[in-house]
Amino acid sequence: MYFIDVQGTLISDKDKSPIPGSIEFIDMLNDKKIPYMIVTNNTKKSSQDFYMYLKSIGFNFEMDKYIDPLMLLESRVSKDAVAAYGADEFLHTLQTMGYIFDYENPKTVLIAIKEDFNANEYSQMIDFLLSGASLVGMHETSIYAKNNKRYPGVGAVLKLLEFATSVEYDVVGKPSKAFYDESLRLLKKQDINANFSDITMISDDVKGDLGGAKEMGINTIFVTSGKYKTKEEIVPLLKEELRPDYIYADMQEILEAV
Repeated sequence: MYFIDVQGTLISDKDKSPIPGSIEFIDMLNDKKIPYMIVTNNTKKSSQDFYMYLKSIGFNFEMDKYIDPLMLLESRVSKDAVAAYGADEFLHTLQTMGYIFDYENPKTVLIAIKEDFNANEYSQMIDFLLSGASLVGMHETSIYAKNNKRYPGVGAVLKLLEFATSVEYDVVGKPSKAFYDESLRLLKKQDINANFSDITMISDDVKGDLGGAKEMGINTIFVTSGKYKTKEEIVPLLKEELRPDYIYADMQEILEAV
């Protein structure tokens, strides 16, 4: 059984095209009737739109095998008085979901990915948090890769704000327990006996995805087709208990090994 990341794992961070072996791996799971969930930290497009994009580039799976943070957001964050920060696409998606922005006296500071956060935005976030707003991240990615550049991920921004204000944060998507619990609940619709110990998580984010997965007893595969160019960049720096169980170059290499 598998939990499978998308960005940097199934599709390229450079042009959002399928990574070699990724379509074929999903096809293999379908053919063998192996349970799996596509678990992505997508926040820029609506859940339905991103799912349809994956379908349009050749991935063959049903919507009931897909989950992203937007699908949990309404149960985790109230729609009123939100100071949201992230890419324009994310802000637009929130508005279509009925979220009301408040940049004067917000109840929640909500952070998603953006490559060009500036000092004024950080200053505003800090003021809101010190005035009593709660801090929520759409996910806890370590690094954001775009256009052959790497930026601090949402997890890094959350750590910065926590250190600056001593306000603890909550996470909607990976690697939160709530997100993985919901992913397991959906996986159980394919196999009622599924447990975390039966699942292998495949991702290019060895810190933001796989570390939290390992803490829940999930087996882990780290692929170097996304955020990190080689395993030497990051794996030796991790605590022993958070290092991935297996490391492969990409989905094609995993497909050849299974």
